[in-house]
Order: sequence, then C-alpha cells, then structure tokens
Amino acid sequence: MTVPPRPTPALSAFSGLTPDRILRTVETGLGTSCTNLCRPYNSYINRVYEIETSDGAGLVVKFYRPGRWTQQAVQEEHDFLSELAAEEIPVIAPLPLHHGGTLGVADNLLYAVFPRKGGRGVDELSEKQWPAIGRLLGRIHMVGARSPAYHRNRMHPAVTTAAQLDYILASGLIPKDLEQAYQNIGRRIITAIGPLFADQTFVRIHGDCHRGNLIERPGEPLYLIDFDDMVIGPPVQDIWMLLPGPLETVTVEINLLIEGYETFSPFDRSSLRLIEPLRAMRFIHYTAWCTLQVVEDGKTCVYPDFGSRRYWEDEIADLNDQWERIRSAGHTAGNRLEHVW
Repeated sequence: MTVPPRPTPALSAFSGLTPDRILRTVETGLGTSCTNLCRPYNSYINRVYEIETSDGAGLVVKFYRPGRWTQQAVQEEHDFLSELAAEEIPVIAPLPLHHGGTLGVADNLLYAVFPRKGGRGVDELSEKQWPAIGRLLGRIHMVGARSPAYHRNRMHPAVTTAAQLDYILASGLIPKDLEQAYQNIGRRIITAIGPLFADQTFVRIHGDCHRGNLIERPGEPLYLIDFDDMVIGPPVQDIWMLLPGPLETVTVEINLLIEGYETFSPFDRSSLRLIEPLRAMRFIHYTAWCTLQVVEDGKTCVYPDFGSRRYWEDEIADLNDQWERIRSAGHTAGNRLEHVW
C-alpha cells in the first residue's frame, strides 16, 4: 500500500542532505578533509553514506532519523559500542569527533562517523562458527550487564510490543473489517506471554541479531554490526534469530552456541522457552517498522505488498499459527503459560 507521506521532520530534514552538505559535516566534525566520494548505502530508516578522507581512509557517516531516538538514547548506543570496543570485542564503534564526543549535531540532525570495515556476509554458520558466535554474544552480554541504559526500549510484551500494536492500529492501514481480528490476536498473545518475562534478566543487548548483521573479515573473528536497535532485553533475544529452524530441530546448533557463550557468561537455559513468544513479538515489531515507513515516507521499500488486504490476512493467519505454537510449547514444557488457557 502506498499513501501520501505526511510532512514529517525526517522527510524535510533528510531532503537537505546533499553531497556537499554531507562532506562539509564530516570535515567539520572530524577536523579533516575528504575527497569527493559520497556514496549512499541502503538504509530504510536512517541515511548512511560511504565517504573517504583525503589520505584514503574509508569512513561511513550515519544521519539518524529525527524523532526515532532521543539524543540520550543514541548516546547510550554509542556508549555501549565504545565499551565493547574497549574490551576488543569485534564491533564497529563510532569515531571521536573534533569536540571529543562521538555524537554530532548538524542542522538539527544527529550524526556519527564510523570506520569503514568491509566484509563478507554470513549466509550459513558452520559447526565451527556456532561456538564462536556464542563466545561473541557471551562477551557482549557480559559487558551489557555492567550498567543500565535508561533511554532505550525495554523488550517486554507489555511495553514495546503493546506500544507497537497500538501504533499499527492507529495508523489506519488495516482494512476496517480485519482490524478487530488483528487486534484480538495481538492482544491475546501479549497478555498470555507477559508472565514468562517476569523473572527474566534484562541487560543491554543488540536486539536485532540476525545473520545479516554478522560479517566475516579475512583473518579476523566474526563482527556484529548495526546496534541501531539496541534494547534492554533478555539475552536469548540475540540468539534465537540466528538459529536455522525451530528449537526442536536445532539441538546441535544451540548446544554449540551455549557452550561458547558460557565461556564468558552463564546462560539461563530456561529462557529458551521465550523463543516462540519472542518470534510472535518480532512479527508485530516488523509490521510496526513497515508501518512507520509508510506513515512517514508514503511507502516501504522492503515489502512491496505491505498494507494490501492479502498482507493483513496473512499476518492474522501467521499470528494465529504462532499462538498455537506458543500454546503447544507451554503445555509441553509445563511452564507458567498453562494457567492462561
């Protein structure tokens, strides 16, 4: 579905990002000169560009979408990355700017500059790589547990997922005759899975840890990139999206991953029961993400059929299927979901 974009701050602010303005911002921020290279990267929310200093150093500058994160929230992402880099954990941390911090402001846009690190995407993790990614996540979560983040989202069904569902319902994009069905299954899932999060440990995590955010570099360990969706959440969130299938089919992979993870951090195996609830939360999160793009930009580039009647019918069916998986897992495990049915 395509709708006329609303006059949002992001549209007007990003429209002024000419190559000259981008290069001038980076040169002022870093106190260095750049070549004329200014190549846009694919980015659905922010605006990201590859640039180059006059001495040949490759850089990437990110301009953050206005209204998505507060300045304090972006700073907490930077602080986390800087802490991880100080521990020599393979992430890509922002560079210090001329004024000493890592977060700049140019014409009311927040921006940051990162070193450019090329690499190959990870299509499939090998048996040798599963414990390696486990060690990487164990180290990240070990650092994540050291201090809080007061301005980032808390990944809890009653907090983030409930807000996302409300946003979707308020958007006006769901056909009226399907709106109640979508609302009903969304609220049923949120209410049912909430108790499972009551005794979970919440720390700073990546939040969007899928294979697309892993890169390989020759002679180096795996890098985890793009902490834009950093949240306070259960550590298992950074694990389940890497798995090649449902939990019952990935015994070898999950055991290897946990083996590597526990080299640095204890892992609560009972948190594996959150995987199917987190998957349902991801369905709603993704729809809210696409909805934001349509509301602000008039369309979404990642899902051409988004907003069609067929899309919403499929989403309702998928959420109902996921609800049945959650119910089945609850009865099988004998966990605290049983009192909800």
